[in-house]
Amino acid sequence: MENVFNKKRDHSTFSWSDLENIKEGRTSLGEEMPVMVYRLMQYTILDVLTKEFGREKANDLIRMAGSLAGKEFAKNAMDLNVDFDKFISNLEKILIDLKIGILRIESVNNETGEIILTVGEDLDCSGLPITNESVCDYDEGFISGLLEAFTKKVYKVREIDCWATGDRVCRFKCTLE
Repeated sequence: MENVFNKKRDHSTFSWSDLENIKEGRTSLGEEMPVMVYRLMQYTILDVLTKEFGREKANDLIRMAGSLAGKEFAKNAMDLNVDFDKFISNLEKILIDLKIGILRIESVNNETGEIILTVGEDLDCSGLPITNESVCDYDEGFISGLLEAFTKKVYKVREIDCWATGDRVCRFKCTLE
């Protein structure tokens, strides 16, 4: 039997296979966990990064991680050989099934590529206290990564409304770079 702790691996590069077989490894506990545990991990990582690099750089790093996750998620968990409407329809279903959030497209400008979308019951922030600042940097990256994987174009995604700013959905503006 191979000792996985002695296994040499390049941890500098993410691979979808890093996620391994969750169903096999968590036969009793299953694949789900409380949102609180996810947020505990995310916000403590953000806290450490902020202390180490400053708030702006920490947010950029979280956004970059989200973008990588979005690209890999799209490539490995979605069908990218469909039209835009079907891609969005599939994404809406997947995000609900995985309890990430409820995606709605508000507008798409086919000439400029701009997309306005909302995520209700967002995993990152729904239920947080009002702090008057947007907190969904990871989501910004995740959405940009999804869009880039599908369109093969780079998107800049910024949150324009957030639960933490007093809104009840997260609204994102997606623009081509």
